[in-house]
Amino acid sequence: MIELNNGYDTFKLYMALKFHFTGKYDFFKYGGKVKITKDIFMKRKDRYSFHRLSRKYDIIEMRNYMVANFVNDNATWIGDMLDSEGEEHYRNWTKTQQSLSYIFENDLIKLLNSVDTPNQLLEVNPGCYPILLSEAMGSSIKLETLIILNYFMNFCTMWNNKIDDDIVWPNYYMKCVKYAPFIEYDKKKFKKILIKNLTH
Repeated sequence: MIELNNGYDTFKLYMALKFHFTGKYDFFKYGGKVKITKDIFMKRKDRYSFHRLSRKYDIIEMRNYMVANFVNDNATWIGDMLDSEGEEHYRNWTKTQQSLSYIFENDLIKLLNSVDTPNQLLEVNPGCYPILLSEAMGSSIKLETLIILNYFMNFCTMWNNKIDDDIVWPNYYMKCVKYAPFIEYDKKKFKKILIKNLTH
């Protein structure tokens, strides 16, 4: 279990999340455990960055702080997390999680008002991304909204077969897959919100 009271534990958490978001490692399956010795940590020139970070947050906050930065592609180097942008990513992420049902419903209303039928949001036309995907990629709606909608409707499977793009979409899709388990929400409540707006 990561205790997160020192730079070494913070480094292990960072590497576990980095492996999760950038590779085949599953943070939840392995409980965030990684085989990294203290000697490896002590040889890193950036180890003091991990010590600095370890003094700022408890274990839950630290995980969330790092997730917020990995999702925003701001964690290639630990130093990126320690600047003002890293703090801003975490503040914005926290606000989103705290207001997730409100954001989800407002995003849903915005999306449905932009089309004649809900199916148009998911359609894949030649050479184009689906409207829903374009809105998420352009930050007009939250990534969380797309991920939650996909949980209920499973349209990403169809998109994988129909979207003619082997660079941007596969990477974005993988980010969605890796991020999804970190989003905590009441599935019954969100399903009611979805049905209410689809049948309104």
